[in-house]
Amino acid sequence: MEKIKKYWGISSTFQLIVIFIVFAITGSAAVYVAKPFLNWVGLQREGFPDVWWSGWVYWSLRILLIFPFYQVLLVLFGWIFGQFTFFWNFEKKMLKRMGLGFLFN
Repeated sequence: MEKIKKYWGISSTFQLIVIFIVFAITGSAAVYVAKPFLNWVGLQREGFPDVWWSGWVYWSLRILLIFPFYQVLLVLFGWIFGQFTFFWNFEKKMLKRMGLGFLFN
């Protein structure tokens, strides 16, 4: 625990627990939100043809949608739990490593 607190620049165990809770809630919420969003834009699972590749297409779209939802929800839930600065810096660092650092210039 001490090693991760030092790496993330966290001072208390309580703050670390809150951060873990935010990660857990965000992951679940991003998966939960992706399906209604696909339905809203008209891409229900039933709308894909009944061929072997349709499941792959649907699930690929859903997984691709989870990523941006996760990014937004991570900062949102971080703000709700009082850890906005940590998660904002975490987002910037993660997106820069993925080659999307130009979003913050």
